[in-house]
Amino acid sequence: MAPSVRFTATAEVLPTAKEKETLAKGQAIALLGCHSSTSTGSGADLAAVGELGRLAVELLRRGAAPRAYEAAARKLNVDVDTIQHGVEGLTYLLTESSKVMISETDFQDSIHVLGFSDELNKLLLQLYLDNRKEIRNVLGELAPRLPSYHNLEWRLDVQLASRSLRQQIKPAVTVKLHLNENGDETAHVLQTDPSTLLHLIQELEQALGEMKTNHCRRIVRNMK
Repeated sequence: MAPSVRFTATAEVLPTAKEKETLAKGQAIALLGCHSSTSTGSGADLAAVGELGRLAVELLRRGAAPRAYEAAARKLNVDVDTIQHGVEGLTYLLTESSKVMISETDFQDSIHVLGFSDELNKLLLQLYLDNRKEIRNVLGELAPRLPSYHNLEWRLDVQLASRSLRQQIKPAVTVKLHLNENGDETAHVLQTDPSTLLHLIQELEQALGEMKTNHCRRIVRNMK
């Protein structure tokens, strides 16, 4: 089943159903902050949301535009903060939906709890469908380009004696780590003793174990 959008306060803790509905309604107030100030009819409301949608897409494409907020505030007869909060709320809705490319049905289910009119829900759905691919591409370009694993070579060296000490055992592990970064391969040579290497392995295994916990899965799901 395709995932649906969750309106959460933080990525660490998912709210209860009642808290989620409250948060969603609070997000809706920010999303459509100009709704109550321009409620001269459904047409005015839809026009206000359409203006917020245009600004939200421009925000993702080119970044914040204070002058555009001011122009929209004058046009809709509201204060600039209301416009900014509305754009940020709508941007959140579009980005979270586009990250996982949720279906039309899941998107409609996600915004159904906001209590909007059918016309407004259709407008939000169309705004999402028209821009989700571009938004996903923009998010992909903004994501950090981290090196990826390619290959690993290792060698174990043991020093058994020296001029000052005839009998000794001094092991050392040399590792050559090959990484891919933007199509280019880089190599890093590291050297450590076996005890430090074992400690590193234990820490990595513990980290992998943590990734299987529900807490980490919730965080990763919100980061995708």
